Amino acid sequence: MPGLFLIAHEPLASALKCAAQHCFPEAISSLQALDVSARQTPEEIEAQARILLQMAQDGDERGEVLILTDVFGATPCNTVQRLADGQRVKVITGVNLPMLWRALNYSRESLDTLITRAVAGGSQGIMQIATSRPQNQATPPSSHDQDHRHHQQ
Repeated sequence: MPGLFLIAHEPLASALKCAAQHCFPEAISSLQALDVSARQTPEEIEAQARILLQMAQDGDERGEVLILTDVFGATPCNTVQRLADGQRVKVITGVNLPMLWRALNYSRESLDTLITRAVAGGSQGIMQIATSRPQNQATPPSSHDQDHRHHQQ
């Protein structure tokens, strides 16, 4: 099963890993996470990322890893683009919790199938929800209406 590696701006990677623990406590030990701080140099980030990538690869007999990162073109993404080979190590940007949960849920799939499922989970997890009361629910009387009747003339 492909390894999973999160790399994002501090504290997103560790926060996603912590949130994933609610649904997938058994998978947390194999999920690597790196928070990128504004105080770190690109060289320091890349060195840490190489170590965690190797740890993620060690967990898979084929050395396959899916890397999830936050923003395309930002330091975490640029770092892992230098490390990914596009064959055994692939990157998805725009990570969110539904994407991570989908990746963990299907972690036994092939790397390419895992990518398809993770991207679908991430995009399906983004939606606008209704902010108004459905049409068939009555409006409660206003607390300012002393006799609790609607003022109809």
